[in-house]
Amino acid sequence: MATTQDVQKKEEAVTINQRVADFIQKNRRSLFVGLIAIIVALAGFITVVTVRERLLERALTQVDEFGRRYDRVRVDPDGDDPYMVSKMLEISVLLAEIDSFASRNSGFAAARAYNLAANIHWDQNNRDDAEKAWLDAARAAGRNYMAPVSLFNAAVAAEERGDIETAIAHYSRALEYGNIFPSAVRAQFSIGRLEESRNRRDAAIAAYRNVMNNWPNDSLWPNLAQSRILALSD
Repeated sequence: MATTQDVQKKEEAVTINQRVADFIQKNRRSLFVGLIAIIVALAGFITVVTVRERLLERALTQVDEFGRRYDRVRVDPDGDDPYMVSKMLEISVLLAEIDSFASRNSGFAAARAYNLAANIHWDQNNRDDAEKAWLDAARAAGRNYMAPVSLFNAAVAAEERGDIETAIAHYSRALEYGNIFPSAVRAQFSIGRLEESRNRRDAAIAAYRNVMNNWPNDSLWPNLAQSRILALSD
């Protein structure tokens, strides 16, 4: 047998349902327009994402093609390849195309293109342009993992040029990316090594201590850092 409370609940439910129905009836035109707007916006969003993915895929395919072209003309600048002159000319043309492509694109595709250009310059023993291209790759990559990797490579190029101050700056910037940088401990050790090379003992020890404190579970670099601290403390 239904209680008074049960009857009251049913009446309240009927009242709420009636109110909802009345609201929909009175505002059906606005609700319909709003629904259409949501559907259109969702369709537009899906279209934008799809087009963006296709453009990125096409751009990355172009970078891969640049890489294949370079593999076909790769030369040893210190070798005696009989086709050296013609290949070097092709490489110059290729670098110009890569630079043009990278300047028209952004994000990951541009970062990969700049990275390829940097590797080509490195193979040609052109450290200045390699460093610049890696810095461009880092800028284009944003917060992508390629950014700290590119900065690390730029630091190595700066070292090769003998510019220790700049190399340390590049290593330090790479460390700012935190956990997305797989070679962070190596970069930190390199800072200590470079500080040591210019006889800045305290700065070197501080850098080595950072290795030990921040990567205590690494199997290699903390041990090397500790050995350098002991050597510098004698």
